[in-house]
Amino acid sequence: MSKQIKLKKGFDIRLVGKAEKKIGNFPPVKTFAIKPTDFIGMQRPKVLVKEGDSVKAGTPILFDKKMEKVQYVAPVSGEIVEIKRGEKRKLLEIKILADTEIDFESFEKFTEADIQAASREKIVDHLAVTGVWPQLIQRPYGIVANPEEEPKAIFISGFDTHPLAPDYDFLLKGQSNSFQLGINVLQKLTKGKVNLGLSADHKSEELSNVKGTEINHFSGPHPSGNVGVHIHHISPINKGEVVWTINPYGVVQIGKLFANGIYDASKLIAITGSETKSPLYAQTYTGSCVDSFVAGNTKTEKVRVISGNVLTGEKINRDGYVGFYQHQITIIPEGDYYEFLGWMKPTAEKLSYHKALGLFSFLFPKKEYALDSNARGEERAFVQTGVFESVTPMDIYPVYLLKAIMAEDFDEMEELGIYEVVEEDLALCEFVDVSKHPVQEIVRKGIELIQYS
Repeated sequence: MSKQIKLKKGFDIRLVGKAEKKIGNFPPVKTFAIKPTDFIGMQRPKVLVKEGDSVKAGTPILFDKKMEKVQYVAPVSGEIVEIKRGEKRKLLEIKILADTEIDFESFEKFTEADIQAASREKIVDHLAVTGVWPQLIQRPYGIVANPEEEPKAIFISGFDTHPLAPDYDFLLKGQSNSFQLGINVLQKLTKGKVNLGLSADHKSEELSNVKGTEINHFSGPHPSGNVGVHIHHISPINKGEVVWTINPYGVVQIGKLFANGIYDASKLIAITGSETKSPLYAQTYTGSCVDSFVAGNTKTEKVRVISGNVLTGEKINRDGYVGFYQHQITIIPEGDYYEFLGWMKPTAEKLSYHKALGLFSFLFPKKEYALDSNARGEERAFVQTGVFESVTPMDIYPVYLLKAIMAEDFDEMEELGIYEVVEEDLALCEFVDVSKHPVQEIVRKGIELIQYS
């Protein structure tokens, strides 16, 4: 039976610059890129193309030698113009100069009856070779799912509570049929339930009527939209268990693949942030270069461009590329300055979870802030305040878990919930931490210690 879960722990970071629900008239994007660094756990990528090759949308361009069955494909058709490598020849990007008109590889089409009749093995093979499989993420570890395993359940979060997050109903407008077909496919991958988490505060016009899922409603501040929080409250992960997650865009992409026989990487992304002149949505494809959305669209030149949101996103250059899993670009002021005793000055322009530092933000709870990237301090010893627990709506002890990771105490990590979290689940701890610890880096270190031990 579906559940209504009200979460009290958490914190909403209210920022200026939410995207208006309109599609902007941005210049065409010329280049796109696949970045192996987007796929956590990929250690041995094998490139299948060379510079100068022509590809179609859906043409395989690389795979991971550890999981050769899963193909990573071109999001658009065009020419491979650069295979960028870093130190020790680490593969960083495969760049594609896009055609004006996108040409697609042709794959097998399926009707609903075909999907019901197909074996799980056939469904898995089709997803793996056509490029949509990387949308499936495995918990624990937060890595691309292993097609040789079967999860106890699949979870989808149908809303996003991160700062300035895009509206999923706008992203998925008119695509409910594709979403439903994608759900039908996902049902073939597990003997357990396909769980869909929706907001109890805002009814989803696109997702509320989907069939074949167990719909649970969540309310409360961020991170109430995190799929990890949903898993924790619906079907917690124990040692030895595997759960898969996928975002709604990935479900739609699966539905389009089976219905139309193409790898359709078209998507809307939200251009957000206080330094954006036009906070709107942009129609593009996965892996698009952000220069078309940033050039001439910032209030100042000294800005930080983030692929994703301010909590969990990645800093990129003004001509960088949107991450594979991202539907948002955030542009905020660069915080490369020193402010003497800045954290002690009373001001109404700073947002803080701590009342001693951000009294005005408690007096005006609806106020939106234009925050920059300045950390206002450096790393120091843990200060025991209990604040981490107050922003983590999960039955774990974040401070003790982080200390166990730093001490590389494997038994303690397991007992304290390392299998239940990935970086985004404790990202708020990093925001509220007066000790300035890189919480998300520490979490990933702990996951890798457990994963490869």
